[in-house]
Amino acid sequence: MMVAVPGSVAILNLISDPWIPVLRRSGRDIIRPDQIAEPDVLRPDWPRPDLNLACYELLIGLVYLAHPPSGSDDRTNPPDAAMLRVAMKPLVPAFNLLGDGPRFLQDLELLQGDGNPPEMLFIDSAGNSTARKNADLMVRRGRYKALPLPLAVMALYTLQAFAPSGGAGNRTSMRGGGPMVTLVKPTGEGLWPLVWANVPRGEPLGPDDLDALPWMRPTETSKPVSKKSRVSVPASDSPSKPDPEVFFGQPRRLRMMALGGVVTHVIQKPWGTNYSGWRHPLSPYYKNGSEILPRHPKPGSFGYRNWRGVILQSESGMRPWTLEQYLRDIEGTRCSLIVAGWAMDNMKPLDFLWSEQPVFPLSGEVERHAEASVEAAEQASYAVAACVKDGVGEDDTKSGAGQRAREALFTDTQGAFEEMLESMSEGQSFEAGEWIETLRAAALPIFDKEVIPGLADLGETRRAEAIRARSKLIAAFKGWPPFGKKIFDPLGLESPSRRSR
Repeated sequence: MMVAVPGSVAILNLISDPWIPVLRRSGRDIIRPDQIAEPDVLRPDWPRPDLNLACYELLIGLVYLAHPPSGSDDRTNPPDAAMLRVAMKPLVPAFNLLGDGPRFLQDLELLQGDGNPPEMLFIDSAGNSTARKNADLMVRRGRYKALPLPLAVMALYTLQAFAPSGGAGNRTSMRGGGPMVTLVKPTGEGLWPLVWANVPRGEPLGPDDLDALPWMRPTETSKPVSKKSRVSVPASDSPSKPDPEVFFGQPRRLRMMALGGVVTHVIQKPWGTNYSGWRHPLSPYYKNGSEILPRHPKPGSFGYRNWRGVILQSESGMRPWTLEQYLRDIEGTRCSLIVAGWAMDNMKPLDFLWSEQPVFPLSGEVERHAEASVEAAEQASYAVAACVKDGVGEDDTKSGAGQRAREALFTDTQGAFEEMLESMSEGQSFEAGEWIETLRAAALPIFDKEVIPGLADLGETRRAEAIRARSKLIAAFKGWPPFGKKIFDPLGLESPSRRSR
């Protein structure tokens, strides 16, 4: 059995010590958090994309604690590096990684138990059970036998921020396992403009308020009592001025053990904090009845089909608060949105998404046209998939032609959709008929690519079925059954009457 007690190791303070690898215009460097405001710092430079993503979140959280904007005027007048260093100084006592006192994102209690290799901090590392069963096909083991302290910091924060299901009592993150993270990216380059664009409005955390951070107080455990688990709810459910803990959730009970300047083991105990009702400003949400739930990435590419409730307004979706805030604070500006995160199947990672999508300044009416256009494309994709399946017949089960055709429709119309939103943001009117024609012009070549090459090998009956399937697809873009009405309705177009057919 191990006891997580400090040894004669460096402590590493996240505020006063340089530990963050970055890329400057002049090359690589290691900096303190306040130095992100230096103009030649371009981005974090960790060896993994999930660490870079989490580093953005951590830096945004630190600035929110130290020097958040108080209004729209501050958004266009960010503090410089010297101001940021002064503002962060009161945070120093709360941000030691190791040592006798409170430890960053670790249990205040001296945990006892078997130590795990530090690779357990990485979402795509195999758990003990997976490794024993040699089932680690999509996850990895044996890569991180010891971690330098800076890498341990970033891995620890990443796990606490994105924690997936981890067995009995090991809680998921505040946003569930593998949340979708979105970051407003202004047009100018540099790390500081991106971080500042995403910091919510608020007030600095004073030196007497550091117990707002979960590792500065005893862990709020969640072991069920009488079949009910204790849950942690925010003091305020408003994302416009979130609770400081929103950037520093601590669902896992962990203590690091270090020797010779590296972390060698991590002790984990179950029943950490069970978060409920928290809305993170860097994530989109959706409504499920009376519940508001965080969105999660799906495997594969992220395109305009996924924009509703993330980039575009949606009745059932809630865009990330930082995007809403940025568009209000700097009205009419152009920016893009980084959309990233782990796509998970329970505790198994499937894919890591990192995508950058354009954001157009749109009026409410144009937003509704854009959302309707996405829905029409969604219905058109179902039509294309169904017709392709009919065209290839039984072979679709093996070839996946229908699903491939559906994906291709969105890929092939991505550019046209962005061009349409660009023109509407500049004042041009929405033409529903033109969007229908764009979808039709993409759908028919996709059908032909999947179905025509095998047509000669089919019998007469099957060839006739393939021809009928193509005719049905053509009819869909004229508003005729069985698919036309669903494509036309979102756009406010009337399907033709029977007499006009």
